[in-house]
Amino acid sequence: MAKKKNEAWEWVKTFIIVLAAVFLIRYFLFAPIVVDGLSMMPTLHNGDRMIVNKVGKPNRFDIVVFHAPEHKDYIKRVIGLPGDKVEYKDDTLYINGKAYKEPYLDKYKRQVDDGPLTEDFTLKDYIGQDRVPKGEIFVMGDNRRYSKDSRHIGTIPLSKVIGDTHVIYWPMKDMKLLN
Repeated sequence: MAKKKNEAWEWVKTFIIVLAAVFLIRYFLFAPIVVDGLSMMPTLHNGDRMIVNKVGKPNRFDIVVFHAPEHKDYIKRVIGLPGDKVEYKDDTLYINGKAYKEPYLDKYKRQVDDGPLTEDFTLKDYIGQDRVPKGEIFVMGDNRRYSKDSRHIGTIPLSKVIGDTHVIYWPMKDMKLLN
C-alpha cells in the first residue's frame, strides 16, 4: 500500500514540475500568437500561427509583436532602431542616409501600378523628430498601403515589445522560418 501511495505521489510531483516548466517557458521565453489581419501580407497571412521569442532585443527588419496603444497586440516589421534617421524616397527605404533593399516587398511592388507602394516620408512627417527616440523603434507592416503602424500610432517603446518571431508553424502548408 505504501508503495502505491509513493508511486502516486511521484506522478503528482512530476505533473507539477512539468506544469511549472511549461508555465515558465510560456511566460518568459516563448509564446504562441495568431496573426489577425492583412497588414503583414504577403509575408504573413491572416490566421497564421507563430511562435514569439521573448528573449533578446529586436533587430532591424525583425518581425515583432508588441502591445499597441489600442490595448491590442500588433505584429509589424522593425524598420528604425533607436537613433536611426528613417526616410522613404521613390519607394526606397533610407536609414541614416543609406538605401536598403526590402525583398519582402518585391511581390507587392510588382503588383502596384498607380504609384509607389510606400509613399515618400521622413520621420519628422509622422513623429515630429528627425530620429527614432532612444528606447523606441519605428515599425511598419509589409502591406504598406493597408497597415496601421508607426506612421499612425507613433514609435513603439521597447518596453511594449513582447518579442520577435521567425517561425510560422500553422497552417502546415505555410510552415517556414522567416528571415
